[in-house]
Amino acid sequence: MTTPRVTPWQDGDPVDPDLLNAIKARRPGGEPIGIDRVLLNSAPLATGWNELMVRLRQEFSLNLAYRELIMLRVAWLNNAEFEWNVHYPAYLDAGGTAEKAAALRQPSAAAMFDDIESLLIQLTDQSTRNVTVEEAVILALKKRLGDKETVEAVATVAAYNMVSRFLVALAI
Repeated sequence: MTTPRVTPWQDGDPVDPDLLNAIKARRPGGEPIGIDRVLLNSAPLATGWNELMVRLRQEFSLNLAYRELIMLRVAWLNNAEFEWNVHYPAYLDAGGTAEKAAALRQPSAAAMFDDIESLLIQLTDQSTRNVTVEEAVILALKKRLGDKETVEAVATVAAYNMVSRFLVALAI
């Protein structure tokens, strides 16, 4: 484990108690983790970040296993081991398998993924690596998931690219 490049918030440091409670409410076990402690250096950032992640994690209708698959793929593509380690057990809890998780660490998607999972991997790879996503991928997702869940899939890729870039840049 590396040392973060900025000083994380420590228990007992000044903080808005409502913000801290909102962060704790989002975390299993009710304890802030490394990224939360770094985000708490900026209350406006920590507030907005927490609100976005609450919506994504708790209110999206896109299947949780699909969201976790996206999160793991982004983590691997961006070398964000902290993100991988946080989301690996969540992926398993959501119905993913250790074999599929291992396959997400390969350059190309394995045959074990179903059509929707393969499309989500294509979306994640294209958006993460190139920003531009082929129209055919979006159209295929829309056909299988509809507009709402396609938007949520794209937002999940975008949000977790934000997360991984923050983690990697600050060595969290």
